[in-house]
Amino acid sequence: MTPVEAERPRALLAGASRRWVRLLPWAVAFVLCVALLPTTIVVLTADYGLNGGLASALAVAQAAPLLLAVVRPLQAWYVVFAADVAGALTLLTVDFQERLLWPFPPMEIVGYVGLCLALGLRERRRTLLLVWLATAGANVGLGFVAPHGTGAKDLLLTILGGVALLLGGVLRERYEVQRRLVEQETISEAERGRRTLLEERARIARELHDVVAHHMSVITVQADTAEYRLATLPPDVREEFTSIAATARESLGEMRRLLGVLRNEEAHGELVPQPGLAQIGQLVEATARTGGWVEFTPCDAEVPEAVGLSAYRIVQEALANVVRHAPGAATHVSLSVARPADGQGDGRDERQGDGQGGERLTVLVVNDPPPEPPAGPLEVGGTGHGLVGMRERVRLVGGTLDAGPLPDGGFRVAAQLPLTEEELT
Repeated sequence: MTPVEAERPRALLAGASRRWVRLLPWAVAFVLCVALLPTTIVVLTADYGLNGGLASALAVAQAAPLLLAVVRPLQAWYVVFAADVAGALTLLTVDFQERLLWPFPPMEIVGYVGLCLALGLRERRRTLLLVWLATAGANVGLGFVAPHGTGAKDLLLTILGGVALLLGGVLRERYEVQRRLVEQETISEAERGRRTLLEERARIARELHDVVAHHMSVITVQADTAEYRLATLPPDVREEFTSIAATARESLGEMRRLLGVLRNEEAHGELVPQPGLAQIGQLVEATARTGGWVEFTPCDAEVPEAVGLSAYRIVQEALANVVRHAPGAATHVSLSVARPADGQGDGRDERQGDGQGGERLTVLVVNDPPPEPPAGPLEVGGTGHGLVGMRERVRLVGGTLDAGPLPDGGFRVAAQLPLTEEELT
């Protein structure tokens, strides 16, 4: 909502869900205005004997503002109240029958009661009380100059106006109470959903801790103690066990950060420094220790943190897939920064870039076919979410990804990640 729309007054019952209810105030105001305008002129001229021009002016001032009352009832009341008092004083200049109502003829009472109902639906209690006191004061004050004496019927405007103000105020407060109840129910529903989410996150954290973290701890302990339990291990095997233990400890560290995020409502765990381009070399070394040949072309460019983390996760997942599905295959990993036309991605990536002018980080992971077809999957029950996760990470930073098998049996993952702030979406 714009500031102009926020300051613009709303019509009475504008928040109602049904259209006919929203149109009801306009219809009532229109009917009152159309009915009271000619009636006031006729009554003031024919029954009270007032001049036609003066009667017409009073009729317009007393009836026309009822249309304004739908949007600005208090401003309309100022005009109508002044016109009614002026009309009462004007009637003192003519000689009318004692049976006729004064100071406020019947048609003025009808319009004023409708206006008081609109005031009750919009204004606060203090304003309504002041309006009623002004009405009662004017009614009583005019009684001192009554041409034919005073009676109970002369206070009809004060009584009926007070009833209309009270009725409108009660309806408005009842609506406010219902609206607040609905808001409270909405807040309660959101709190229940939030609590359910926190409970689910806690459950996932417990399962991760009980299952994955436990097994990783066992692997770390076994790898660390292997050289003491097995005294005849060759040096290269001891180095391999040391590498396994280091990788397992690193995985445990990331697992603990993930558990902190899941368990902490404010997700303070996300404040821990995340891996980036500088840590990709460690991934390459770990993959090379599994027996495969890996060529790595690093890039020391300064990139946004989100881009560096996305590049790290893409390389991590791509190398993990190589170990799972093509063990021992030669792999090429390269990072480079270039404009889209100069990037190392294929033509499809460049077309998807759609001519973006900013620099981009190109992440390329290509593996050859494995030396020997794997006897069976190294990982049972894989989720198949690796490529989906890579595409999601690339999409979040506004980049492009192309992944698929090569004609010779290898596999290729190519991502282009924008480095300019305008393109990071």
